[in-house]
Amino acid sequence: MLSLFVFCFIQSQIFAYCIHNLIQAANFFIFEIFRSSSKLLNTFTGHTSPVWSIDYSAFGDDQFICSGSGDRTVRVWDVETNKQIKSFNGHSGEVYCVKFSQYHYYNNCRSVICSSSDDQTIRFWDIKDNQQLQVFNGHTQFIGCISFSLFNDGRYLCSGSGDNTVRLWDVETSKSLHVFNGHTDVVTCVDISPLQCNNNTNNKSNNIGGNGHTICSGSDDRTIRIWDIETTKQLIIFKKHKNYVHSVKYGSNELGVNGGANTILSGSEDKSVRLWDIRSGQQIQVFNGHTNSLSCVEYSPFVVNNIEVGSNSNVICSGSWDNTIRFWDIRSNKNQLYVIKGNGKIYNGITCLTFQPLKKDRKSDKDIGCGINLCYGSSNDPIQIWG
Repeated sequence: MLSLFVFCFIQSQIFAYCIHNLIQAANFFIFEIFRSSSKLLNTFTGHTSPVWSIDYSAFGDDQFICSGSGDRTVRVWDVETNKQIKSFNGHSGEVYCVKFSQYHYYNNCRSVICSSSDDQTIRFWDIKDNQQLQVFNGHTQFIGCISFSLFNDGRYLCSGSGDNTVRLWDVETSKSLHVFNGHTDVVTCVDISPLQCNNNTNNKSNNIGGNGHTICSGSDDRTIRIWDIETTKQLIIFKKHKNYVHSVKYGSNELGVNGGANTILSGSEDKSVRLWDIRSGQQIQVFNGHTNSLSCVEYSPFVVNNIEVGSNSNVICSGSWDNTIRFWDIRSNKNQLYVIKGNGKIYNGITCLTFQPLKKDRKSDKDIGCGINLCYGSSNDPIQIWG
């Protein structure tokens, strides 16, 4: 009987390990492992004002985190050494958003960061050559948000501004292609769809690469708007938020998120996280629990253990000025999975977050660690790594 028990136990462990590897091979990571084993791993210090934005990217064998801050600097951190390697000081105002430019890497093998600022400019910085490459001018107020296209190797960039507009730029030519007008207040967040939408229209094309893709934007006018890149027309307005919209994200078919690129996640000053269906134009879910304004929302690469292999990612997360990051089961309005709490004596609120996949997530065959870290910024300057 004991031998049979041991045999069954070993078989169950092998099965669990295989399931774990299958999920990770599909770009998913088991949430229960992250929740049970994660802890604060590192803190990047150097900024002297709130960290408003962070981004992660791997260029070849190098892994970087970049950050933008109220101290007007863009900083670059080496993930392997946990050291700051660059600081760019060209902005004359607070840096509100930073993104790594895949376009420059794919086309020119250059590691480049794009940043937007209160100084009404968008700037590009070459990490290796330590120089500014490009400056985009056109907005007449601060630029609080930017997002690159996933099509055409990231050639297109959209931006949202305090001048109430969304702009689309061609990174290759450094030209503004279109100005989207419709919001009646500050545009606080933007994103570009990862896949073509199902919009059927006979309007004349403007010949921008990636026909059928859309832009979503959130605003202090409490609305989320969907814009067709090809026709430049406004398609949908979501109006259920009761206060300023601070963050919007398209779902990703690459991660297998329920609904894929046909869903949008949003966070608001009204303390709620909401999920929207683009096809129906309706709100799907509302997640309540935060006690202060939302600063950021993300679809995560996590799955909970009780799903079938091959199912979609079902965990989303949100950061708030209540100094917590909360994880939610996308299938339930009420199922809050986990809360990470900042140190209230030091940090005043979560301002931004991103996920950092690990190149070497297992030190041995017996170690089936989570395989991904969570990076987040705070309003009191440190960048924290949790994993």
